[in-house]
Amino acid sequence: MNIAIVASAGGNQRHRLLAVARELGREHHVTIYSRRDNAEGKPKTRVAPGVTLEQLDVGPAEDLSADDVLPYLNDLGDHLSKRWNHDRPDVIHAHSWTWGLAAVAGAQGLSVPVTQTFHTVDTAHKDVERALGRRARAVIAGSGDEESALIRLGVPRNNIAIVPPGVDTERFQRRGPVATRGSHKRLLHVGPLTPDRGAHTIVRALQGLQDVELVIAGGPEPEDLDADRDARRLRVLAEQLGVADRVTLLGQVKRPAVPKLMRSADAVVSVPREAASGTVALEAMACGVPVIASAVGAHLDSVIDGVTGLLVPPDRPASTARLARELLQDPTLRTALGYAGADRARSRYSWERVSQELVRVYEAACA
Repeated sequence: MNIAIVASAGGNQRHRLLAVARELGREHHVTIYSRRDNAEGKPKTRVAPGVTLEQLDVGPAEDLSADDVLPYLNDLGDHLSKRWNHDRPDVIHAHSWTWGLAAVAGAQGLSVPVTQTFHTVDTAHKDVERALGRRARAVIAGSGDEESALIRLGVPRNNIAIVPPGVDTERFQRRGPVATRGSHKRLLHVGPLTPDRGAHTIVRALQGLQDVELVIAGGPEPEDLDADRDARRLRVLAEQLGVADRVTLLGQVKRPAVPKLMRSADAVVSVPREAASGTVALEAMACGVPVIASAVGAHLDSVIDGVTGLLVPPDRPASTARLARELLQDPTLRTALGYAGADRARSRYSWERVSQELVRVYEAACA
């Protein structure tokens, strides 16, 4: 199968997009079309066996927001049309509403099915997303929660297929190096430092926990923490609550170091207000580390409460503290959740499983 993927080259989706493409490339030919967002790199690059990245020279060679890409959509469509008239794909998978519009324009007259992923439903552009969702041969949602949002948007239920986000089960697994740690029980937050991502909730929860440290990985580079507004707010909050001596901000941690950091924790706490992909919880589960996750978004699919992790409403520090206390005091429960979480991550969320499910969606779209 000749698969065309159209998507932004940057952002948080990049590594997941490339990981799925590499897996698809084992048995299919995959071309990722993206707008050049920097001055480096060749126009066409073979990124893995069976996978090519083509960067289209449209607009300025810099990272642009979705709205800033709008003036260049016609040019993107023209570029894609020329490429696809020369090398016709069997199926097109567009990521985001902007690339959905470009894909529809590029596929005009080719009778090639277009599939669509939004990642999050953007209420500011709901009319465009509704139109794309109704036109696409399939809309691929990452979770049941996203499926419900798409249905409320007006996308026909029978047009939606759920394919969850994946996790690298080779890198994130139970066995492997472990980061150094002290004698305290350790909770870990991985992700941005803004209040909506949950780090503030965990700092507040620390008030109700004794002999427990919180390690926060995320935000700016370590050397920029002192100048970062969100990092300063977290530190002030920790000082006000009297837990500053038990809170460590690491700053941005390189991806290869994340698994060993997760394996050093007694529990990973991921309690954002929204969880479109729930990646942090999945990675912790794959490492066999118990997870306390907010009962929102993709977490509602990946974390089976009391079996593969524990769910708590977001912005509930007292409830988060209670669950953490129960978990940290019960090594048998931690072991059981860890094993069950790792098994679920491997069996349901591996890149191999995700790519197989995508192929089934593509094949149905082509039928």
